[in-house]
Amino acid sequence: MTPGRVSVPTLGYVQRVYDFFRRHPTWVDSFWAVVLVAACLAWIVADPDIADTERIAAVPLSGALAVVVALRRRAPERMLLLAIGVGLLQLVTGVRTNPGDAAFLAIIYTCASSGRRWSSRLALAAGLLAAPLAALRWPPRDEYATVWTTLLQTFFLAVIFALSWVVGDRLRTRRAYYAELEERAARLHREREAQSKAAVAAERARIARELHDVVAHNVSVMVVQADGAAYVLDAAPDQAKQALDTISTTGRQALAEMRRLLGLLRAGDDAGGEYVPQPGVDQLADLIEQVRGAGLPVRFEVAGRARPLSSGVELTAYRIVQEALTNVRKHGGDGASASVTLGFGDSALDLLIEDDGRGASRELYAQGGPDGLGQGLIGMRERIGMVGGTLDAGPRPGGGFRISAVLPLRASG
Repeated sequence: MTPGRVSVPTLGYVQRVYDFFRRHPTWVDSFWAVVLVAACLAWIVADPDIADTERIAAVPLSGALAVVVALRRRAPERMLLLAIGVGLLQLVTGVRTNPGDAAFLAIIYTCASSGRRWSSRLALAAGLLAAPLAALRWPPRDEYATVWTTLLQTFFLAVIFALSWVVGDRLRTRRAYYAELEERAARLHREREAQSKAAVAAERARIARELHDVVAHNVSVMVVQADGAAYVLDAAPDQAKQALDTISTTGRQALAEMRRLLGLLRAGDDAGGEYVPQPGVDQLADLIEQVRGAGLPVRFEVAGRARPLSSGVELTAYRIVQEALTNVRKHGGDGASASVTLGFGDSALDLLIEDDGRGASRELYAQGGPDGLGQGLIGMRERIGMVGGTLDAGPRPGGGFRISAVLPLRASG
């Protein structure tokens, strides 16, 4: 081992001993109480100026002060009251200041650092009174002592008691400050976790809406076309071939949309790959043509002057029309037709989608839309809510279903 260095096993042993005493502070205090008793006994035996009555009274008082030191951290308030009682008995019995009086400094410090507020204030008051009372009870016997030297001695003794309280109170303030920092750090950690969970939940909900809109619409078109192809396969092969082409085109569109969604999930991944942009109002004509090709007659009208919109409004409008037409195919029945009206106002984009089919069941719009996986009208309401719009959905008076949405406009810069 290098001279001047402490080995690691020795440091580990010292640390274990330190941790043990931190967990058992009463043992440490009891040790100092024994030291205090020993000092008091030495004073009682060795000092020739102590009278017999004072010697007899000093023994129990020294024992009581030792108890104060031993139990000061377990019961600071009670030990303070015990110390004050011992001090008053000293004044009454005439037991002069002695080594045992160091217990007063210890209990004042303890009450100031970890006792209740009333005990801290009482300890300070008792400490400040102890010095002048002792000076009055036991005035200096030295022939050279004067009033000024007595006052100076009393002042310094009071300062010692005050400093004991100040150190303890400073420790209390520091502990409170560290506790506040720890609580604030824990609160910030909880808030960050809550925000992270909320962000994850919002992202999952957004992706679920996107997946539902893509899968429900495109798969619905593919199923309709597949059924039609199977029905006319023998009688009209050309129509069957056209239906298969539609299925192929729709499948490719669905794959492109899925790639775009997966690309959003691959944040920070520069592996490459081109993804189609988010659909918007400009793609509504293609969407409606696709729906018409699937066998659903749709009338499409645009009112007002078209202009660029924010990406959120563009995507929301497209998804609402897509979901509404998907619901018409699923719930409208045979022979149903639909109309889509897109109106550009001064401050809002109005969407109106109506059909003359059977209409959806009441649960679809009254209870949030248990459509497929439960994402139909729920997804519409969530999307519209994100852009600050409103949605009105329900059966038409003359039959069929009606969806009306108002999206606030904000021109893209």
